[in-house]
Amino acid sequence: MLVRDASKVAVSNPRLRLVTGDILNTRDVDAAMAGQEAVICSLGTGVTFRHVTLFSDGTQHLLDAMHKHAVRRIVCITGIGAGDSRGHGGLFYDRIVEPTVLHTIYEDKDRQEELLRHSDRDWIIVRPGMLTNNEATGKYRVLLDLTGITVGKVARADVAAFVLEQLTSNAFVHKTPLLTY
Repeated sequence: MLVRDASKVAVSNPRLRLVTGDILNTRDVDAAMAGQEAVICSLGTGVTFRHVTLFSDGTQHLLDAMHKHAVRRIVCITGIGAGDSRGHGGLFYDRIVEPTVLHTIYEDKDRQEELLRHSDRDWIIVRPGMLTNNEATGKYRVLLDLTGITVGKVARADVAAFVLEQLTSNAFVHKTPLLTY
């Protein structure tokens, strides 16, 4: 697992290998990719009005390292408002939050998704609704057709469970499932 600060990782497992580094450093990404079978990409950044390239540059580094190490599967978490999920977050989110506060971030998430779509990897783009810190319920909906849908909330724990399932499932390869209650 490539992390910026290993002291913030609250889980431990003998099969979990932590690599401290930066997604924007190709050597760090390469070191983390060695010996892996799949990738979960869960990048985040604080609110900014500056031009953002973290998501697209980081994903390009992942894809390059995946190719080098023959890793096929990548499960990438983007969010509601990326790609064709734009317009399904509800009036306040769609008209105020995304276009003013998150605009530069979601422009880059769009670039990130395009990189994945045009790659030769087995990608799955997961788009969670509004994230909460509630306990997992296992009762979330997985949507591919967003016609008439306004996304609600979903617990990070449920998103994590879904993402882990996608490491071995082929149900959503080359698809963009949206998660919500």
